[in-house]
Amino acid sequence: MIKIDDVIVSDEVLEKKFICDINSCKGQCCVKGDAGAPLEKEDVKKLKKNYKHIKPYMTKKGIDEVEKKGLYVRGSDGDIETPIINGKECAYAFFDENGIALCSIQKSYDEKKINWEKPISCGLYPLRIKKYKSFTAINYHNWSICKSACSLGEKNKVYVFQFLKNSIIKRFGTEWYEKLEKIFKNRIDDKN
Repeated sequence: MIKIDDVIVSDEVLEKKFICDINSCKGQCCVKGDAGAPLEKEDVKKLKKNYKHIKPYMTKKGIDEVEKKGLYVRGSDGDIETPIINGKECAYAFFDENGIALCSIQKSYDEKKINWEKPISCGLYPLRIKKYKSFTAINYHNWSICKSACSLGEKNKVYVFQFLKNSIIKRFGTEWYEKLEKIFKNRIDDKN
């Protein structure tokens, strides 16, 4: 583990290779699992502000779930997350003609209806952020549905933190990312 400011980063963040391969996995991270996407307070504010622009891109089931449970729910661990439909897909997911799960929040951003891409936890996946009283932890979530993404990362020699550079910068800032990159380069130099 490494520490940058008040953030503890697992070694896997600097060791795992990863490039999302949505054509292979079909966006299963938005469909499988036992909980919705983690939301930060800022995400909740943006959901409340932008829901009317997101709703047209949602499925009927997703809209029904949001109307029944709310824009967000509290998970079994007490954290705020997106609602899920029948224990499966995120309420904000929809499927394209190829059966790929996509995000209605991202779609409304792409269509220039809102100025928010999607929850930061979605942009950072497969990294997971957990806030504690005195620090924030970043861990790599190893999930079999991302096997093709790991293979693609290996093939192209792209590390997960490099693939997620823009999202990491959005969440932690450029200066923080540069510190992470420097630690990575020092580790590579030490190995050589």
